[in-house]
Order: sequence, then structure tokens, then C-alpha cells
Amino acid sequence: MPIEILMPALSPTMEEGTLAKWLVSEGDSVSSGDILCEIETDKATMEFEAVDEGTIGKILIGDGSEGVKVNTPIAVLLEEGEEASDIDAPAPDTKDSAKEDAPDQDAAPEKGYGRGESDANDTGKSSPAVPKGNDGKRLFVTPLARRIAADKGVDLTELSGSGPHGRIIKADVEAASAGSAKAKPAESTDTTSAPAAKAAPAAGPSADAVMKMYEGRDFEEISLNGMRKTIAARLTEAKQSIPHFYLRRDIELDALLKFRGELNKQLEARDVKLSVNDFIIKACALALQTVSDANAVWAGDRILKLKPSDVAVAVAIEGGLFTPVLKDAEMKSLSTLSAEMKDLAARARDRKLAPHEYQGGSFAISNLGMFGIDNFDAVINPPHGAILAVGAGVKKPVVGKDGELAVATVMSVTLSVDHRVIDGALGAQLLSAIKDNLENPLTMLA
Repeated sequence: MPIEILMPALSPTMEEGTLAKWLVSEGDSVSSGDILCEIETDKATMEFEAVDEGTIGKILIGDGSEGVKVNTPIAVLLEEGEEASDIDAPAPDTKDSAKEDAPDQDAAPEKGYGRGESDANDTGKSSPAVPKGNDGKRLFVTPLARRIAADKGVDLTELSGSGPHGRIIKADVEAASAGSAKAKPAESTDTTSAPAAKAAPAAGPSADAVMKMYEGRDFEEISLNGMRKTIAARLTEAKQSIPHFYLRRDIELDALLKFRGELNKQLEARDVKLSVNDFIIKACALALQTVSDANAVWAGDRILKLKPSDVAVAVAIEGGLFTPVLKDAEMKSLSTLSAEMKDLAARARDRKLAPHEYQGGSFAISNLGMFGIDNFDAVINPPHGAILAVGAGVKKPVVGKDGELAVATVMSVTLSVDHRVIDGALGAQLLSAIKDNLENPLTMLA
């Protein structure tokens, strides 16, 4: 039978994506591992490979289609000996692409890439003949519902379907066998159906209400792309659900700046130039080892305490941001961290990072100092336990240890902490360790 190619879940949190561009056409032969298309998630543009070999019989979702739900059929692959005439599935409507019962629909091919739960427990069983209604028209029924109806002697022609587009599903047949089907369609409990979207909490006036306020004023309406929607949802959730508290310190940078200058002179021959941010990453990674109880994340009903220091760093890109993660940062040299950070930042701006490169970590750094920001409070990126907001290093008067007034380069930092993971005293110890590392940079090489 023809094989459905389904919209893949390219990350654990992906629910929908944009089919950016097909790299094959109908009639093309493909083998396992061939690149079929490019798919844009909320974070990146990724290539989707073929799993089976065959011929592209039909492309169901065209280039540039947005909001394509995971597990929606996007194309049909023909196996050896099959022809396009063997395909009888209608092309899905991308505006209503959440085909809740797609894996079981009668008109669709019976195999697919990346399929979720369906009738896997019935593999090998043959489905009863496709039924027709009293008017002679075909009844749309999932294979599992047909088998249950045959086993229980339920007349499908007398049922009303509660699945997508009136399709009769397992729950409808089970309700009928209990004598309640004719009153109203059963509420779907089919495991293949997508869960109903939860209503988002009110976050201010509706779009219509806001637009009405500005009637007669000149404005441009900008639609939210997937990344912007995700940022809005995650940060709203973070501020509403995470009990933030904030710790602030001033850090004197003169010793670090002098040491950095000396190192960069010695590294010129290797074409390596360390930034202050490289030192901040190293300082945070080592501090998480020193104050190991703070190297932790919130996991719903428990805390996960990490052993390595996996440090995420916010990178601004057009339309949003990424937080690529430098894994095992405590074990890497400054030059290695610098090269890795440059590579991750460049690929982040091209939206070419793989999910494993921007997911995870226990701690994050957001540095707006290069934009002249003196200090700010960053929002924790769940499930991280904390994030360090870094301001600009500026010349300020300071009182020295001997009580004399002097001028120093001072950088203000704010540690935003999840109180469920890190208590006040522990957060203070972590920030103190970061400060000590940055003010005594030689110790970071010991």
C-alpha cells in the first residue's frame, strides 16, 4: 500500500511547523536517507530525510505552508509496482491540518512515517469491509471502530461520528454498545486524536479590542511567526509560574581586562581573540561546580541536580533569540569555549541549530552590555534554575581596600533565581563564586 509521509516532530516540544521547501517532486525516486524537504520549526530550519525507498506519488502540502500540525500527511510514497492511481486520499486542507484521526482514516494509505498511536495493537488483523450509509454513500469510519462494531454487532449506519469531519471512531461504537450512541455522538477518547487546546489565560485586551482603540491611526499589523509565538508563550508561562527573585552584585573587571589583553596578544598567532563573554561563561561554569547544589533544574515534581556545567547563552537573531548550550563548559579551555560560542552564534543567526544544541542546560547567561545597558533583570528560561543578566563595564569611582577613592571598570550583574530550586543563601553563594572567578581570572586556569 502507498506510504503516508507525515509531518515529523523535529523536537520534543514541536506541535506544528512550516513546510518551507520541497527538494523532490512528484514522480521522483527516493532512497532511505535522501533529503525530502526543509521544515521550519519555531527555532530552526531543518532537513527531513526519507525513511523508505520508493517514488513520490503525491505532494499533499505545498511549499511555504504554515501551521502544519505534527503527524499531518504531507506526501505519499509509492512502493515498487504501485502507481499514482492507487492513491485515493484527498489532499489535506492546511488551514485545518490537525487531522485528529488521520492515522486511522479509511481513505488514507495505511502506513506512514513518524505516526503516533493508532491501531498498532491490531497489526496483522484485517479490517471489515468499508460500510455504506442508508443513502448508499460511504461511511467514514476508523479501522479500529469497524472491527469493534463487527465484534459487538453495532450498526454503523445508525451512528453519528464525533471524529474529524463526522468520522465514526472507537468511542462512538463503544457508546453505541452501551445504548447511548443515538442520543448524541460520544466524546472522543481515541488515542490518535489530538488533545483539545487549552484556553490560554487572558493576557490583556483582545486583538479586536486593541485594534479598535487605534481606529483612524496609521499602523502596520505584523503577524507572529512560530518563534515569536513560542517566545511569547514560554516567557508568559515563566513569569506566571516561576517564583523569581533577584540578586545583584557589582564586579570589578580591571584585572580581567588586563589578563585578557595579555592572553590575546599571545593567541594572535592562532587567530584566537577572547571576549569578556568567554570569561563570563567559564566563570559561571566553574561557579556551578563550586556551588554544586545550584547546578539544578526544576522538573515538575522534583529537582534534577546536574553534574556537568551545561551553560546556555542567549543569542539575539532577527525576530527572536536562541539559547545555544555549551556542554561541559567547566572542562573546556577559554579558546575552545570562544570557538564553540562563535560557531553556535553564527549558526543560530542562520537558524541552522539542531534541537540538541539549544535544549537543556541548567543555567543561562544574557549579556546586553555590548548594547550599553548598565543592568537589567532577565526572565528564567525553564527548566533552568537561574539566569545571569550581564550589563556593560563602565568606569566608576570605587573605595579601595585601604579606604582610598579610585576609579575602576565595574560591571553590574543580576542573578534571576527560581526559588523552587535555589534558596536565597544558595543563590548568594553562587553569585559570589561567579564574582570571585571574574575578579581573579588567573584562578580559572588553575
